[in-house]
Amino acid sequence: MHTALKLLKRGEVVVGIDNMNDYYDVSLKQARVEQLKNFPRFYFHHVDIAERTALDSVFSCERPSHVIHFAAQAGVRYSITHPHVYINSNIQGFLHILECCRHFDVQHLVYASSSSVYGGNKQLPFSETQPVDHPISLYAATKKSNELMAHTYSHLYNIPTTGLRFFTVYGPWGRPDMALFLFTQAMLANKPIDIFNHGKMIRDFTYIDDIVEGVVRCVDKSAIPSVEADLDYKDPSESDAPYLVFNIGNSHPTPLMDYIHALEEALDIKAQKNYLPMQAGDVLTTSADVSKLASWIDFKPNTSVKVGVKKFADWYRDFYGV
Repeated sequence: MHTALKLLKRGEVVVGIDNMNDYYDVSLKQARVEQLKNFPRFYFHHVDIAERTALDSVFSCERPSHVIHFAAQAGVRYSITHPHVYINSNIQGFLHILECCRHFDVQHLVYASSSSVYGGNKQLPFSETQPVDHPISLYAATKKSNELMAHTYSHLYNIPTTGLRFFTVYGPWGRPDMALFLFTQAMLANKPIDIFNHGKMIRDFTYIDDIVEGVVRCVDKSAIPSVEADLDYKDPSESDAPYLVFNIGNSHPTPLMDYIHALEEALDIKAQKNYLPMQAGDVLTTSADVSKLASWIDFKPNTSVKVGVKKFADWYRDFYGV
């Protein structure tokens, strides 16, 4: 929604596709779409990307020049309990996106990968030069698969693709299954918040406006080969195909308890804390090296957690009338 708004405000025609599933509150999804329908250049199709024929029809009708693919099934923990959903949406659905880009001459595909691909890696900060061969959730495995599939299509059909490894995105209109939303909801209801691994986790929390700025700049600068065809690849992020992968994170890893403290300040409420063990599929720490992205688009995220959390808290109170 945020990316679409930014593009609409600069005069682009934007076509939105969503299956509006009930993974979380559908009314929140509908409210986002209503925000976009205020723009006459926005067109919406209630379509599931896993339905090949329906997706083909949208591409045939709309003929997009660029595709921004953020339509995957999200959530690390949900992938452990509902694995088939992820294969259907994140693998089958992504294949359909790639095929449509191929057959309808799309100029550039930008898609969401995830910091989850780093899985069991211990070396910090995470860099695109590192191998990502040890995913610890099916969600992470599907995201790495997406990068491999994108490379294949870039190589075979010369389709420019740019993958963005998001690092813990948060902000207004965010997902209700994410920690900040859950914490805010519980605290305003005077209920305890669940804190996993007893709070001993660190995340590279990245504010939504920074994500969108990076996305749009990447859309505007099409992927190109990074090495000559006759050279050996020096690292996993290089290719002789028009294929790029970038980290996009705040580069300021924040202890979870500091994140919670920022929310306590924003809401002026002291949280009741319920400390729990580590959850399956979670990692202890994420930290993004964004030097490659900064060099490519002359931008890197910079919104502080204190500022970003306050903006979310203000939005939440306004949207839900609390």
